[in-house]
Amino acid sequence: MISANRREAIIGSLRRGTVPNAGLDALAVGIDAFAPSLDAELKSIAAGGGAFKAVRGDYGSGKTFFGRWLQERARSQGFATSEVQISETETPLHRMETVYRRLVERLGTSDSTQGAFRSVVDGWFYALEQDVLADGSLDPNDAQQLLVRTEELMETRLAAVNRFAPAFSGVLRAYRRAQASGDTGMADGLIAWLAGQPNVAAGVKRAAGVKGDLDHFGASNFLAGLLVILRDSGYSGLVWVLDEVETLQRMRGDTREKGLNALRQWIDEIDAGRFPGLYLIATGTPVFFDGPQGVQRLAPLAQRLHTDFATDRRFDNPRAPQIRLAPFDAGALLAVGRRVRDLFASGQPTEARLRAVVTDSYIETLAQAVTGQLGGKVGMAPRLFLKKLVADVLDRVELHEDFDPRRHYALTLSESELTVQERAAAAAASVDDIEL
Repeated sequence: MISANRREAIIGSLRRGTVPNAGLDALAVGIDAFAPSLDAELKSIAAGGGAFKAVRGDYGSGKTFFGRWLQERARSQGFATSEVQISETETPLHRMETVYRRLVERLGTSDSTQGAFRSVVDGWFYALEQDVLADGSLDPNDAQQLLVRTEELMETRLAAVNRFAPAFSGVLRAYRRAQASGDTGMADGLIAWLAGQPNVAAGVKRAAGVKGDLDHFGASNFLAGLLVILRDSGYSGLVWVLDEVETLQRMRGDTREKGLNALRQWIDEIDAGRFPGLYLIATGTPVFFDGPQGVQRLAPLAQRLHTDFATDRRFDNPRAPQIRLAPFDAGALLAVGRRVRDLFASGQPTEARLRAVVTDSYIETLAQAVTGQLGGKVGMAPRLFLKKLVADVLDRVELHEDFDPRRHYALTLSESELTVQERAAAAAASVDDIEL
């Protein structure tokens, strides 16, 4: 049973034409077959392993939906999660300091779907204090000695990370002391630097004995430190989704090559056991994985990700390093439309009217209309179809007692509401389609 708040969050996202951040099990169609293998991999990662998975699918096949569905599933199993969208200007894949900053900004747990970094760090210090007090040799009222013993335990837990990034524990120590002394401004600055934020005041950095901003190599080591903190805090690990990796194809040649090599390095370092507890997911289009401007430009990366997709889709191996999402077909589009209608209507005063007016037959009519406007390409239709179903049909049926979509509504698509891919699909198929 979905709560009223979660229901409204899902419906609100669909109304805006975006993928919801939670409650995705209610909408998932066609991806349940991956669940057993993914759960097995999550279990292995929770035991201290690490893994990389590439997810391929055409536009409209639900890559972003899949990533968020997996994150929600992982959070329910005790994982922290994060999602980073790759872009040339804001988040180039080879700039680890920027990628790390975005990862931390989007860090989520079962209690908070993003922005959870500081609460995770504070929870970790609390767990360390409880471990120090557990042996009974320390007076719990001796705040100074508790602080010293907690720092000693922190150094022990972070010993492996400190060999490469001593600044990580140094800033954590300064942060803990700033909190203990009530210096909120100093604590805020230190946690910001630890999260990779630029432009932290020089005085804050001096207090922790660090200089400058976090660099590429420091960020990689800080991620290893974050994984230690998550494990010590009782989390199963971190599921990290790199979304829209195919944007590498549109980047400048040198930037693209560096990004591809960074992806290869991530796979190798995870395989080498450097990031225990990390499950890294990269989503992209088939052209990115198979085309000349993507993975195939770097032979070592292509070899690591190669997966045989020549056989029938129903025999795909979900344990392979690369999995493919099935494109949306008419049946899947209708199924998700019915689920959204049922979710919208459930428990509402107008439930009976919503179900009577927005019937399965009407949902099919609307789906065919949207698909037709997009050149018959069903795979392009889900986002627009669900947006129109919620904002143009279901909302109006609920708000206006005499509204009947069969008589009062005609589907229209404005160029301003279409993505680049949707505009391409909706383009004229022949010269006869062009108005003169």
